[in-house]
Amino acid sequence: MPVAGCRERPVMRERGQREVFCGLTGIVWLHRKIQDAFFLVIGSRTCAHLMQSAAGVMIFAEPRFATAVMEERDLAGLADANDELDAAVARLLERRPDIKMLFLVGSCPSEVIKLDLSRAAARLSDRHAPAVRILSYSGSGIETTFTQGEDRCLAALVPELPRVDNAPPQLLIVGALADVVEDQFARLFAAMGLDTVCFLPPRRAGDLPAVGPNTRFLLAQPFLADAAKALEARGAAHIAAPFPLGAEGTTLWLKAAAQAFGVDPMCFRAATAAPEARAKRALAPLEASLAGRRVFFFPDSQLEIPLARMLSRELGARLVEVGTPYLHRQHLAEELALLPEGTVLSEGQDVDRQLDRVRAAAPDITVCGLGLANPLEAEGLTTKWSIELLFTPIQGYEQAGDLAALFARPLDRQTRLRV
Repeated sequence: MPVAGCRERPVMRERGQREVFCGLTGIVWLHRKIQDAFFLVIGSRTCAHLMQSAAGVMIFAEPRFATAVMEERDLAGLADANDELDAAVARLLERRPDIKMLFLVGSCPSEVIKLDLSRAAARLSDRHAPAVRILSYSGSGIETTFTQGEDRCLAALVPELPRVDNAPPQLLIVGALADVVEDQFARLFAAMGLDTVCFLPPRRAGDLPAVGPNTRFLLAQPFLADAAKALEARGAAHIAAPFPLGAEGTTLWLKAAAQAFGVDPMCFRAATAAPEARAKRALAPLEASLAGRRVFFFPDSQLEIPLARMLSRELGARLVEVGTPYLHRQHLAEELALLPEGTVLSEGQDVDRQLDRVRAAAPDITVCGLGLANPLEAEGLTTKWSIELLFTPIQGYEQAGDLAALFARPLDRQTRLRV
């Protein structure tokens, strides 16, 4: 195992035209997680169309998100946007009494007209308490990448967490995980003897975990810088670890928690040996498809560095370039140490320059956003949509094979099309 890897590796910093989704996209997985919460986007018809198309809502489903559409009168200042927002919230809560938590989600249009959603949330919380807790965060894509929507949502939740000062030490897992993955991790922690484990976000708005000086937290996603900062301000301590992608990443992630709580190493191995072996068996058949394949990551989701580590170390892929929108060196230190020495790293985006580099490199797989995938496919490059890695459960031992298959599938499709 390398000691330093790319931890001190210089990073190309790109500052130019970007190609990313906005933070509203995070609602697609967040609204499935907090089952009695509702996300009300304060935006334009474009925001509404984005959410409908990104979520693919079934015709018979009653989704837990909507858009309060801002018309030309709002944007021109001819109507009081606060009055219209208050009326929209009142209608929504009257029609949906099952809502226990309401997020007012800012967008590019609401930020352009300087609509203060934090003040609106406080005003509406007073009006509708105690039945509904109303919070706000920004999903604007003006200066963000799409995964920061989840970060800002969780950061908005942190001040609402109950405070405990003298409670026994507890572990908090931070990041939206599919319920099946959350259940798997809960069983693994219980098998290690860790019973005081909570998850943020919770499945129900009324189950917000308490936080205090005896809280230690593990990040399940690498893009939660604001949420982590807010938790540290509440007295919680971050446990440094790689992220739970692949067999190795999951073991190291769980091991960091076990060491932080003094779990006996033999107990840890007893809990993780069998699922780790299953994960390695699931990865083995896919290594033949991915070993030696050259992979280029465009900056899009902030998952790029953990994914690159998993593809390189567990599947034998070769890394041409690993780009990420923002590189948080503290949160990614353990991941950077595991990357092959000499890996080309870039932060931020200058899409024209990166397109020149990917065309020159002609990699076997290009991981990028939807806006770039189809044009690159038309040029003969095989692509993997980065957003699919957010919509699909990929964390943990049982999902390791599924994660590898997401990268093997485009190569298989390319082979079949050639035949």
